[in-house]
Amino acid sequence: MDRIDQQILSTLHDNARITISEMSRMIAMSQPAVTERLRKLEEQGIITGYRAEIAPSKLGKHTTAFVLFKSNKCKEFEAFGEAAPEIVDFYRTSGEYNYLLKVVTETSETLEAFLEACHAFGFSSTLVVLSTRFEDKSIVPSRSAAN
Repeated sequence: MDRIDQQILSTLHDNARITISEMSRMIAMSQPAVTERLRKLEEQGIITGYRAEIAPSKLGKHTTAFVLFKSNKCKEFEAFGEAAPEIVDFYRTSGEYNYLLKVVTETSETLEAFLEACHAFGFSSTLVVLSTRFEDKSIVPSRSAAN
């Protein structure tokens, strides 16, 4: 992956709705060249999709928490996790806890009810988010850093 591919990825991370023509102007390449690079990045599995960013608070979800979870019923807990709409990210981890979950709920009361349902599978330690400094930071160097 060269500097131009990094520019394309950084641009898409900032604005996945950008048009090919606008991107081609930004990185000084022809539209067919940008289209071909995008196709290759998709084929290589570097670009895996294009998504909308959704504001949880606009959907009535005002409480975010990270939950460390330990279970001896891993298969059952994973099935529970797949079905639970409160879990937006679900990671298998090493160490004392088996899992790290990012959970989004309406209120602290609905978070508590969710945690009580989880306890059928093990025990947890919960960190409630007070504020967000940033999230979904790009893992690709920014355009300014690449220059």
